[in-house]
Amino acid sequence: MSALQEIVDTPPIETTPKKYMALGNYASVVVVILLCVAPLIAKNFVIFQMTMVLIYAIAVLALNILTGGSGQFSLGQSAFYALGAYTSAILMEVGGVNYALTLPVAGGICFIAGYLFGLPALRLSGIYLALATFALATAMPQLLKLHYFEAWTGGVQGLVITKPDAPFGLPLSQDMWLYYFVLAVSMVIYVASVNLLKSRSGRAMMAIRDNEIAASAMGVDVALYKTLAFGVSAGITGVAGGLGAIAVQFVAPDSYTIQLAIALFLGMVVGGVGWLPGSIIGAAFIVFVPNIAEQFSKGLSGAVFGLILILIIFLLPHGSRQVAYTVQSWIHKLRK
Repeated sequence: MSALQEIVDTPPIETTPKKYMALGNYASVVVVILLCVAPLIAKNFVIFQMTMVLIYAIAVLALNILTGGSGQFSLGQSAFYALGAYTSAILMEVGGVNYALTLPVAGGICFIAGYLFGLPALRLSGIYLALATFALATAMPQLLKLHYFEAWTGGVQGLVITKPDAPFGLPLSQDMWLYYFVLAVSMVIYVASVNLLKSRSGRAMMAIRDNEIAASAMGVDVALYKTLAFGVSAGITGVAGGLGAIAVQFVAPDSYTIQLAIALFLGMVVGGVGWLPGSIIGAAFIVFVPNIAEQFSKGLSGAVFGLILILIIFLLPHGSRQVAYTVQSWIHKLRK
């Protein structure tokens, strides 16, 4: 069998059909209402955890666009997350820029970085691309510790960030205001991402995901859309990193190791590859399941976490979208 035939016969990444990329209108309204009401009955620490769920959901969604949308594997999202976090932190603490204005800058810088990284990555695919992005994630914490950048990054000690207060004298705590701010940003990014994947560019990305050779034969500029997917994914991840820095009030190189990249990839798998609403389910898994594992046994929390993960993969190989489709089919049968 020739190498060309092996490439053609390689099965595509199993993802979600385009029409199932997002929730329906009624389900979307219910989810938004629940997210808006939840902080009103929760304590500050729970609100902080919910804020981190939304932030990680943005990062998982960005990875979903790259992997579920264009079929490119990446284990280097933590590098772009760190770049976005440091961009916002430096602009806020060194430049005195408003926290909201730092997010577009962080997203733009990460978009450029992701696009430039995507250019040499065009020669790679599959496991080789994953290894290249793995190397990027491994190198980023060490780069942030270099003394050349210590005047801006704070070196190994990092930077402390001041959490913003609610504007216009609104009677909201810092945690509650930041939650609603992150919720607004995440909703905008979610809607924009859904529209992107339903657009001409999104259809081109998914054509490349399904069969790169066939897409090229149909006139799709494979190099352009693969690098564009990298750039868009990195840009959204940078915004998530900036929000994460503001929420945690601290950035340090050791906060953005390869473990973060693996956690984001894990969140995408648990949420369902290519199913954008599953990003928040995967993010909740990242935030809450390790704490649940520690409640069982602090000494064996890693083993308990691994067991929970194995059970989820065994019972729900398609992630949370499998549950959503099952519930949808039940509702459809009840209506009949």
